[in-house]
Amino acid sequence: MIKWISALILSMLNILPSTAQDTPWNHKKAAVVLTYDDAIDQHLDNAVPLLDSLQLKASFYITGYSSSVRNRMEAWRSLAARGHELGNHTLYHPCVGGKGREWVRDDYDMNHYTVRRMVDETRMNNLFLQALDGKTSRTFAFTCGDMKVSDGAFIDSLKNDFVAARAVREQMHTIDQVDLYNVDCYAVSGQTAEQMMAWVDQAVASKSLLVILFHGVGGGNALNVLLPEHRKFLQYLKKREADIWVAPLLTVASYVKQYQHR
Repeated sequence: MIKWISALILSMLNILPSTAQDTPWNHKKAAVVLTYDDAIDQHLDNAVPLLDSLQLKASFYITGYSSSVRNRMEAWRSLAARGHELGNHTLYHPCVGGKGREWVRDDYDMNHYTVRRMVDETRMNNLFLQALDGKTSRTFAFTCGDMKVSDGAFIDSLKNDFVAARAVREQMHTIDQVDLYNVDCYAVSGQTAEQMMAWVDQAVASKSLLVILFHGVGGGNALNVLLPEHRKFLQYLKKREADIWVAPLLTVASYVKQYQHR
């Protein structure tokens, strides 16, 4: 009798959680986050109209001193009102300079930054973004994927300022394995729609989070995706929405945080 009851309990444990295990991402098999970095005109002109037509929401990582933000502030402000996230991509987009990165200006070389300067400038960008969208909760994206300045890593000093921070390693993780302050992503630089679709298929098969990073969309940055490939890929995501949860990183990270705390 005891063996029979034990077997019944085990069978229930194997069956009941399976639904949640099969669809851990807000009742979907996988989560996909579309991110667009550096606040360039091509995001407003090429990416946003397509996203809105498909009713897909994305995260736009804003560098406060971007010329596009300065010249088209109301257009950027309107993104938040339509459900997109305005994420923090620092005030001046500093990166670690050196060999192979001669384009990094000396003034904005993170080798010359302190943690205090990095924190101050990042918090200043948060205030600017709050003035744009009225929000106090958001996520951060490391510029160039760089996490350290002259006196060490800086994200620990900013964890109370952000729900999550996106890095640039090409990895996917299940919901219990996501590191919210080192969220991996796949950067797009010339990939075809089919190659990006393969990432999605892998995420669904492994029930993982896939974060995709776009820079140029039909131009605007050397790290570019062609417009037909971008369109075909987003249309594929829309067709697979029964299996895939597409949402801004802030929304997905908040969900992950609640799950991991449970």
